[in-house]
Parts: sequence; C-alpha cells; structure tokens
Amino acid sequence: MAKLATQSLSTSQERGLEVARQVALVVGGSLVVALCARITIPIPGTPVPLTVQNFGVLLVGLMLGSRRGFAALALYLAEGAMGMPVFSPGGAGSVAQMLGITGGFLLAYPLVAWLAGFVMEHGRKTFARAALAGLLGEIVLFTSGLTWLAVLTHSVALAFRWGLYWFLFAEIIKVMMAAGIAARWQRQPQA
Repeated sequence: MAKLATQSLSTSQERGLEVARQVALVVGGSLVVALCARITIPIPGTPVPLTVQNFGVLLVGLMLGSRRGFAALALYLAEGAMGMPVFSPGGAGSVAQMLGITGGFLLAYPLVAWLAGFVMEHGRKTFARAALAGLLGEIVLFTSGLTWLAVLTHSVALAFRWGLYWFLFAEIIKVMMAAGIAARWQRQPQA
C-alpha cells in the first residue's frame, strides 16, 4: 500500500513538473517575441515599421510546435491587450495598437506560429521543411496584415505600398534565419 502511495506521489510530482515546464516554454516564447519587437527600424514612406517580431513569431512556432506556439502568441497578444509594453515601440499600445495600422499582422501571430509549428511537426526536421513552414506562415501573416491595411486605408495599392514592398527582402532573411536555427536545434540530441 505504501509503495502504491509513493508511486502515485512520484507520478503526480512528475506531472506537475511537466506542466510547469510547458508553462515556462509558452511564457518564454511570448517573451522572445516581445524582445524581438523592441528591435524596430522606422521606414520612410510607411507607418509600418520593420521589426524583428516576425522572426520571433516564426522561431517560436518552429521551435515550440503548433499548440505551444499558438499558446505563446495568444499569451503575447493578451499581454499587449493588458497594456504590457510587448509590442513595437512607437505604437499606440494595448488594444489600440491591435486595432491600428499593424493590427492585421499582430492578430495573425497565433495562427502563423501554429501553422509554422504544424508543418514542422509533420515530417523530417530539415532546413527545407522549416523554410517552407516559415514561408507559409509569412503568407498567412501578410495576407492578414495587408487585408487589414486595405480595410483601414480603403486602398489595396496603398496597403501593398505600406505593408509589403518595403519588407520582402527582410522577410526572406527572417524566414531563412528562423529555419536555420530551428532545423539545427531540432537535430541536436535532446537530454
């Protein structure tokens, strides 16, 4: 009887530690994106800044997988909605920023992380798979962001000028960097 109680306690402690580990990964993922948001370059001719945020979103999705990646970015949005300074500087902050000029990009982050993680989970963890996952995530991200910009500006041409053309080269670099880091990390033996 005592042996059974000890085993039950041990199993309960292991589950508790695993839950704590999962929570720490999700919170850590949201913090990675918040730190990446701090790196911002304003671009003349557009109110949309160039940030490293998208890189963080892709990296979190590729590294944590679909469910934890989604949870990390949903937490990130919740942190921003509560007024925590997690979005790129210079924005309105909180819900106002989520509904502002970059709102379409911000609101797509959980889906982008989920998609990147989902693609990475279902196959060999190669650079090519990670790059494809990142590319698909970027397509979702820019579809959402440009659609939102078009609604706000009442102009598809202006949405593309403000939210796409200036960013293409940087996004390719972000996808390749996130894919390289994720593929290399996934090949490492896990302890």
